[in-house]
Amino acid sequence: MSISRTIAIRRPLARRAALASLLILPALAFALWNQPITAQEAPVVIPAPTKAFSETGTTATAVFAGGCFWGVQGVFQHVKGVTRAVSGYSGGAAETATYELTGSGTTGHAEAVEVTYDPSVVSYGELLQIYFSVAHNPTQLNYQGPDRGTQYRSTIFPVTPEQGEYAEAYIAELDAADLFEGPIVTTIEPFQAFYAAEQYHQDFLTLNPTWPYIVVHDLPKIAALKAIFPDAYRDEPVLVGAL
Repeated sequence: MSISRTIAIRRPLARRAALASLLILPALAFALWNQPITAQEAPVVIPAPTKAFSETGTTATAVFAGGCFWGVQGVFQHVKGVTRAVSGYSGGAAETATYELTGSGTTGHAEAVEVTYDPSVVSYGELLQIYFSVAHNPTQLNYQGPDRGTQYRSTIFPVTPEQGEYAEAYIAELDAADLFEGPIVTTIEPFQAFYAAEQYHQDFLTLNPTWPYIVVHDLPKIAALKAIFPDAYRDEPVLVGAL
């Protein structure tokens, strides 16, 4: 997360007082949910994978990293068929899976989101399409918008070999379609473990819709999800609550 986000969490009251003159009115922030607004990580309309992903059962898991986990979690919480989306860390060791240590950019962790979903409602392929289209910008190497560092890298952590092969093939399709302003830099890294982030990071977008960072960088992603994927969008997010 950026330094400004770090300060905001550590000293929320002081930060809010210092930025009082810059805060956007709550009514305007709520209105942004339904407006065609644009963020630095602007959405791109892309085709779905050409091949279906074979899945069985009613529960499956996917792990995605794409910058600040507030926005990525918020997007998937609004997707029909997603039963749980948890912000956390993946890519490093258990003992370094904390906000403070991950923020150093030296742990190997990326801010990630573990998505639990029902394959009979939403497929892994559809989740990938949403991930590349509206959840983040896959052409930004080791950063997203104002957030810099390897902890903000665009990465897929496949929980099965089939997920990894499917994601790799889809990336090749998207690069061939040449719809982005640059090559996709998303990496596919071996999944070792996912560690849930601290409680104050969970459901952050929903609980803090007037937070300036959320208004500027994340609410546009929700608006884009609703506009580009209306059949997959649901108004009420599925929340983590107490872990």
